[in-house]
Amino acid sequence: MAGMERMPVLFIGHGSPMNAIEDNVFSRVWREAAGKLPRPEAILCISAHWETPGTRVTAMEKPQTIHDFGGFPRELFETEYPAPGSPWLAQEVRRAVGETIVAPDLEWGLDHGCWSVLKQMYPAADVPVVQLSLDEGATARARYEIAGKLAPLRRKGVLVLASGNLVHNLGRVRLRAGAGFNDEFGFDWAVEANTLFKALIDGREHDRLIDYRSLGPSAQLAINSAEHYLPMLYAVALREQDESVTWFNDTAVAGSLTMTSFRIDRTE
Repeated sequence: MAGMERMPVLFIGHGSPMNAIEDNVFSRVWREAAGKLPRPEAILCISAHWETPGTRVTAMEKPQTIHDFGGFPRELFETEYPAPGSPWLAQEVRRAVGETIVAPDLEWGLDHGCWSVLKQMYPAADVPVVQLSLDEGATARARYEIAGKLAPLRRKGVLVLASGNLVHNLGRVRLRAGAGFNDEFGFDWAVEANTLFKALIDGREHDRLIDYRSLGPSAQLAINSAEHYLPMLYAVALREQDESVTWFNDTAVAGSLTMTSFRIDRTE
């Protein structure tokens, strides 16, 4: 697998877990995005929903489907995503980042930040999937630096998929009368923050993205808890000089979230 063309990198705004089983504007675009990708040998997912002391990587043969949410229909809780794991990829991650830095994990599995997206992208669940956790004690810069060390995996057929939301403030979600969670509207501060984040990503202003606490009031409302924002840093850290960013699902929903997603790959 060494010497392959490097795989693209994805950041997906995953939104509601219901997107796993709904046919909607966002899930359709995820399916279309998968159809435009080279077939991955394996997928490395960095999800907003797995934070641990230190950095961990799933290393089991058969990861469980984790239903880490509440208040949704039974159909969602009965949904499984039986993708195989990849001990090979887990070891490659540990070699790339450092075996003393990344510990193997045999207990976690695939949380909804991962499988709710992949169920739409790869419904056959036939691509091996590994998750890399967010170290809850690490600085944003340390996470960015860890991500940069994953670059060699892209030339081994590994699709790196970061899953979160650029703007994510559940405490300010507002559902308009008769509308569902995917109702497309955003508060002014949410749209302003999303526009700023996009401009910084396009402009490779990674230092400013890392120092997100200095980005002003709109950004602070958008990142009231950082776990959904931080996976984006893992994606941008892997952008090489000849690569561009392609945006999709660039929409605010429920007032205070954005589904904005992007693909990083080589400029033609």
